[in-house]
Amino acid sequence: MSIIEHIRLLTGGVFLLGGLVLFALELYGIYHMKYVLNRMHAAAIGDTLGISFCLIGLMIFSGWNWTTLKMALVVLFLWWSSPVSSHLISRLEVETNPELSKHLKKGTLEEITESKEEQS
Repeated sequence: MSIIEHIRLLTGGVFLLGGLVLFALELYGIYHMKYVLNRMHAAAIGDTLGISFCLIGLMIFSGWNWTTLKMALVVLFLWWSSPVSSHLISRLEVETNPELSKHLKKGTLEEITESKEEQS
């Protein structure tokens, strides 16, 4: 194996492992957070970045061919569709949840920023 193949193997492996780490963080966020919008945020970021990193790693392994182009198109589609769908689902939750005020901090913006400054 040449040095270029070793570099390609190493970078592809780094991207795949990065994607797996993001999936693990996503799972932790989903099971650790209590409110549905927080869980959705963790899931959306994990899906978008995790799948993208894994597909980029596979694209590096595959080299330059038609399969790489197809995977690049899948990455582009995921980057466009996943945030939009997560936003629409979270907007539906905000508009239809009658107990939403229990999960929000009450007070003005100044009070919230003052309490954050006091905590730090």
